[in-house]
Amino acid sequence: MTAKGTSGLTDRRSFLAMAGAAWTTSLSPRAAFALSRTEAVFAAAFMAPDGGYGIATVAEEGAIISRERLPARAHGLAFSAATGDIVAFARRPGTFAMILDRTRRRAPIVITAAEGRHFFGHGCFSADGRLLYATENDFSEGRGMVGVYDATDAYARIGEFASHGIGPHDMTLMEGGRLLAIANGGISTHPDFGRTKLNLDSMEPSLSLVDTRTGALVETHGLPPELRQLSTRHLDLDADGRLWFACQYEGARNDLPPLVGTLRRGEAPAFVTLPDPVTESLANYVGAIAINRAENHVGLTSPKGGALVVLDAASGRVLQTRALKDAAGIAPAPHGLAASSYDGRFGGTLSPVAWDQHIVRLG
Repeated sequence: MTAKGTSGLTDRRSFLAMAGAAWTTSLSPRAAFALSRTEAVFAAAFMAPDGGYGIATVAEEGAIISRERLPARAHGLAFSAATGDIVAFARRPGTFAMILDRTRRRAPIVITAAEGRHFFGHGCFSADGRLLYATENDFSEGRGMVGVYDATDAYARIGEFASHGIGPHDMTLMEGGRLLAIANGGISTHPDFGRTKLNLDSMEPSLSLVDTRTGALVETHGLPPELRQLSTRHLDLDADGRLWFACQYEGARNDLPPLVGTLRRGEAPAFVTLPDPVTESLANYVGAIAINRAENHVGLTSPKGGALVVLDAASGRVLQTRALKDAAGIAPAPHGLAASSYDGRFGGTLSPVAWDQHIVRLG
C-alpha cells in the first residue's frame, strides 16, 4: 500500500539524523540494509516467540531494524518529533511506561504510574515535546485522569488533571497543541477485577476537549442514550484539523451501530454512515484508526472482523475494504497506510513476532 517518493526520502533522512551514527553502526548488516532501502520507519510493540514482550523499529516493508525488551505487554505508543523519544504504554491495567531514546545517548527510562493509578495504554506529547500526557485511571474514585510527565527531567510526574469522563483511552492534540482531545470510553474498571468491564449497563462514553495549559474543560460531548454502549476509543486528526473517533460496541452482536465519527470544536459529534456490509466487516470493533493527511484518507482496522477499511476523509466515502486476518495497527505511510497484524504481518513481511494493537510512524 506504499510507494517511493520525496516525502519518504525525507522521512528516512530525518530518522537517521535523529538516531545518530552510534545507533546506525550498531545495526546488523541485514537491519542496516533494510533501513537503507525503506522510505519510512515505524515503531510497534510485539510478543516474541519465547513469550517475552518488546518494542521494535520496523521498516515500511516489515523488516525489523532494532528491538528492545519491555517489562510486560504494551498497547499504544507515543512519538515526539521534537525529541525523537518513543513511549510504549502498558496494556490496561498495567502500571509501566517505557521511554526509548533513539540516539542511544540514554538508557531506556521506565516510569511507574502513581499510587492509586494505572495506565490505559495511550498518551501523547505536547507540541514541543517537553511534556508527556498519559491516560490513567483513578480506580478508587472511578474517574479518568491525565497524568503529566516532564520529558526534560527523566519523565518525572509533575501533575495530573481530570479527563472529564470514565475510562479515558486514546488522546491527541488539536489546534496546534492548545487542546487535548480525549476519548473517554465510558467503561468502569478496577485492577482488582483485571480487565473486567464493570458497568456495561450504565456506560457513559464521551469526548472531551481540555486546555493543555490548565487542564480546564473546554467542551465535553456525550453520545445519544441509544448509543450509550458505544465506547469511544481511538482518535486522529484529518488534514482540516477535524477530529475523527473510532468506537467499540458493547451491546448486542447483531446490532449495527455507527463505529466512526467526527468532531469539530463548537459542534456536536457527527457519525459517518457506512454501508451495512462494511459495518458488518468491522464486527462492531474498530481496534485502531489512522489518517494519511497528505492524501486525507482514513484507515480503520478490526482484529475481530479481520478487516481493513479506507475512507475518504472529505466525504466519508469508502475507498477500499480488504480482509486482513488479525488486523492490528495502522499508521500513515509515505503513500497510503501501513498495517500490521497479530499473526506477525507488517507490510509484505511475515515476522516471527506477534505485533500488538498499535503502530506509530517515526517521522
